[in-house]
Amino acid sequence: MTHSARPPQTGHIETFDGKTPVIADDVFVAATASIIGDVTIGSGSSIWYSCVLRGDDHALIIGKNTSVQDGSVLHATLGGQPTILGDNVVIGHGAMLHSCTIGDGSLVGIGSVILDGCVLEPGSMLAAGALLTPNKRVPTGELWGGSPARKLRAMNEKDYDYLKWDTAHYIKTAQKYLSR
Repeated sequence: MTHSARPPQTGHIETFDGKTPVIADDVFVAATASIIGDVTIGSGSSIWYSCVLRGDDHALIIGKNTSVQDGSVLHATLGGQPTILGDNVVIGHGAMLHSCTIGDGSLVGIGSVILDGCVLEPGSMLAAGALLTPNKRVPTGELWGGSPARKLRAMNEKDYDYLKWDTAHYIKTAQKYLSR
């Protein structure tokens, strides 16, 4: 992964407590996004409008080709665990993630809240508006939803096809923004 200083029109990038975000060169960061402190973002990812990624208390690690959509907030607990998003993850608009791990190829629905110690295993989904209470684990191949979240059903081919489509859609859209 290569890195460079980002022009100011690509969001508010701020050093905090001696830690500066590390962002791959081909990441799209929207102008109104704020990325602060101990944050690492992998190649091909996108951070959309009004997102806040605040790596002041602990690290935030975002893999490759991952989309954090408009209005989402990522943070982590001081002395707790980092917030980690794997590769090819889609975080829906307005989601809040705190000291959790989201496995490769997973989707977090619009407006969901995921609290400390939670894990979405690779290839899992959390429905829109869900509340995943502390230390819950969503197994691979399951769709969870509700408040508090619980298993709704096993995922099917249509779900997996949607995950692939949504990931590819946001990669293409971010590339369009970067080429403007």
